[in-house]
Amino acid sequence: MYNVCMPETLLRKKLFVPPLRPNMVPLPRLIEPLNQGPQLGYKLTLISAPAGFGKTTQAGEWVCSGPVRAGLASNGQ
Repeated sequence: MYNVCMPETLLRKKLFVPPLRPNMVPLPRLIEPLNQGPQLGYKLTLISAPAGFGKTTQAGEWVCSGPVRAGLASNGQ
């Protein structure tokens, strides 16, 4: 059961930063706290919120907003 190959599309969905939406409203007040983690030397930033609250969109905006070394992993469906 553990040796089952995962479809490539599933891996792409789970491991790549999503593109920014053209109609997205920038929320710099939410980006600033995310920037503080690396500035303080933290190596991991966890974004946690209920479904539909924009975690993936916010993470994508953060990664695209500046020099952030990031990997995005999702454990959702």
